[in-house]
Amino acid sequence: MGRETLWLVVGFAGQLTFTGRFALQWLYSEYKKRSLIPVGFWYLSLVGSALLLAYAIYREDPVFIVGQSFGFIVYLRNLQLIARQKEQET
Repeated sequence: MGRETLWLVVGFAGQLTFTGRFALQWLYSEYKKRSLIPVGFWYLSLVGSALLLAYAIYREDPVFIVGQSFGFIVYLRNLQLIARQKEQET
């Protein structure tokens, strides 16, 4: 597999993972019969964002880099807050 092909795979994997979070949120909300955001949403967001950020860095796209960098921080922070809440509940 060539370098360009590898980076296309990374980019598409990131986009697929990132899009999968919306499917997860929708199906989870349908299952619970109310709008909810499961923890998996934040993990998919983090992984998808990391893959897309790597792809953006490879492509040297400053707009894409800034956008994914900010999102990555938000997703990581949400996971930290969830972990902290679980610690306080136990």
